[in-house]
Amino acid sequence: MDRIRLKDKEFELYIPEKDIKNAIERVALQIKKDIEGQNPLFVGILNGAFMFIADIMHFLNGPYELTFARYASYHGTTTTENLVEIMPVKSEVKGRSVILLEDIIDTGFTMKNIIAKLKEDGAADVKLAVMLFKPDTLRYDVKPDYVGLEIANDFIVGYGLDYNELGRSYRDIYKIVED
Repeated sequence: MDRIRLKDKEFELYIPEKDIKNAIERVALQIKKDIEGQNPLFVGILNGAFMFIADIMHFLNGPYELTFARYASYHGTTTTENLVEIMPVKSEVKGRSVILLEDIIDTGFTMKNIIAKLKEDGAADVKLAVMLFKPDTLRYDVKPDYVGLEIANDFIVGYGLDYNELGRSYRDIYKIVED
């Protein structure tokens, strides 16, 4: 599909599934090389990263421990810069290397706070793997260790990303069509 409609917004094809999968496989191979001989804890950030998490773990294809956490800082198409912890990390992080799996970084607000909390809880090291990175919108000191694709500052949906909870299940990524 070249265009989709979600509620009151129209979106056009931006990144096809093939390009997404290639980027994720590249990131997974990088991670696998870097963690050889280690036992990191992978923390998947829900809801948006669920497809990214599944694909990363599929490509890693190993005996790794995976847990999930959920935070909210968005409403509609804008960030609220008010982080709400909906589901905290349940696994023990003290003394462990942690690799966060996140769908997208724009301002860096959410990741800055999650990384700080994990370090406060005693994580030995925290690395960040992100499917999509918007470097032009970064306002906080957050540097992803692994980046699938760098993108422009467009509002996007699909491949786990949503507009008011709609659009997550599309295999491709779509960007908003401005009026």
